[in-house]
Amino acid sequence: MKSDFIVAVHALVYLTHLGTLVSSDELARNICTNPVRVRKIMGKLKKLGLVETKEGHVGGYAAVSGTEKATLLTIADGLGISFVDTKWRSGTEDMDCFISSGMSLVFDRLYEEMDRACREELKHITLESIAQEVVERQRARMEKCHGERCHDCPAWDRYERNRSRS
Repeated sequence: MKSDFIVAVHALVYLTHLGTLVSSDELARNICTNPVRVRKIMGKLKKLGLVETKEGHVGGYAAVSGTEKATLLTIADGLGISFVDTKWRSGTEDMDCFISSGMSLVFDRLYEEMDRACREELKHITLESIAQEVVERQRARMEKCHGERCHDCPAWDRYERNRSRS
């Protein structure tokens, strides 16, 4: 499911941004989905070695050191995501008509090429670059809206310190 990809990326960016243990309930609220779905996806991310878990009433998920360097392709592959495909095909190979019997073959090739191009692009995008773009866009939006930076993000000062070091 393609939407699992955005849930996974959102969760990982949030976890690396906060740098602390976060419950599935908090992740679900932040992502705007339900905790059961979050737990299902986080289980897959744990198998990939991108998150660690702590069980119990104070449990939750935390990003493993180095997770910010993971590429979006790594995440997509780990979740078994295909970006360009379809479940429905026009025509059928069993028909006598050349067009009807050949259309699905042509579009299968097109979908494979488009998916391959998408995956090639995702090789070069890291969670760190997504986090940086999110924060920079939000910062610009806040400065535009309020004339100055708002301090509504608990990790903002940490981001600013890390940014000034680089």
